[in-house]
Amino acid sequence: MNIAIIGYGKMGKEIEKTALERGHNIVCVIDNESDWETKNELIVTADVAIEFSMPKVAPDNIKKCFDKDIPVICGTTGWNEHENEIRERCLNDGKALFYAPNFSIGMNFMFMINKMLARFAQHYGYELSIRETHHIHKLDMPSGTAVKLANDIIANNSNYSQWALDASKEGILPVISIREGEVFGIHNVKAVSECDEINISHQAFSRKGFAVGAVTAAEFLIGKKGLYNMNDLLNENINNN
Repeated sequence: MNIAIIGYGKMGKEIEKTALERGHNIVCVIDNESDWETKNELIVTADVAIEFSMPKVAPDNIKKCFDKDIPVICGTTGWNEHENEIRERCLNDGKALFYAPNFSIGMNFMFMINKMLARFAQHYGYELSIRETHHIHKLDMPSGTAVKLANDIIANNSNYSQWALDASKEGILPVISIREGEVFGIHNVKAVSECDEINISHQAFSRKGFAVGAVTAAEFLIGKKGLYNMNDLLNENINNN
């Protein structure tokens, strides 16, 4: 598989390493606006592009891939205001986009457990909260992963109508965001009742897990059109075994 990497920071370099280990080719790396012109002949040879850049440029990067009919794996978070536009473009024009706020397989297991906890907590007197910690270089706060955890809780627990950073009002799910050191990512959902406390947590030890998930998603997306996420990938693997 020929892969174009868009965004060549620490995550892009880890994706490159993982893709090569899995026998794929890196046909080009796009790391700034001028690369789109100077490397155009290379990127059009890509079977798929893996995009981990910055929130302010991610939507345009996706659109440029669509223009070249290149399927896109996107792991950049923090561009929610453009999500509907990108979704419509993908579906209306017959493109392919795999988006996930977190490509870690383990974190996606936690998403599933979180939904179950949210449903039961509503009926048994548990109050929920979310805490996430990341390295000081992460731009968006809270993380896209924490936002997904929060939205999944709200969808499965009618005690909460919205989330907010450090909230203390009834009906608002509190989300605490911490930026310190070089933490790869820790997410914790806490459920507290008058009798006990439940914690579900995921901690990434390195960027390797995210890179493996992203490259696996790229392998999954080949030959497909439409919008996909980690649930589609995990369910396909389960159904095929």
